Amino acid sequence: MKITICAIGRVKAKYARLGCDDFLSRMKRFFKVDYIELKDIRRGRSDGPKSWKDQEALNLIKHVPKTAYTVVLDERGQQFSSTQFADWIEARKVKGVSSIAFLIGGPDGHGQSVLERANFSMSLGALTLPHELARLVLCEQLYRAGSMMAGHPYHRE
Repeated sequence: MKITICAIGRVKAKYARLGCDDFLSRMKRFFKVDYIELKDIRRGRSDGPKSWKDQEALNLIKHVPKTAYTVVLDERGQQFSSTQFADWIEARKVKGVSSIAFLIGGPDGHGQSVLERANFSMSLGALTLPHELARLVLCEQLYRAGSMMAGHPYHRE
């Protein structure tokens, strides 16, 4: 299965960059991985959050594979345990989904066109996370899910 992670902005914090790089590298044992960081848009004084989200949405959609099952990370989305997340990915695979794209918006959230394009909305939990930490958590959980699906002993109950 192909996993695409597409996010607005670059990971600047060293801890998050190192963690993401580590899990992305390890994840390649289980998935074909494409990690895309898109440039932040300029937030002008005359523009507002809706305009910024709309611009970011167009950029995200442009980079999503056309046939990918699209998942937006959103605080209002469905929450999973690690085991449920692995089962959810496995269920997509069984249904014939060969590519899943996870989209992480900018600091103001997702624009309407991304939400309309999405097949699913997922939350990493009830806590509000900085974007860099959210990416690290997503990368770790994808690695964990892949290892569980492959019977690797990384995950412990």
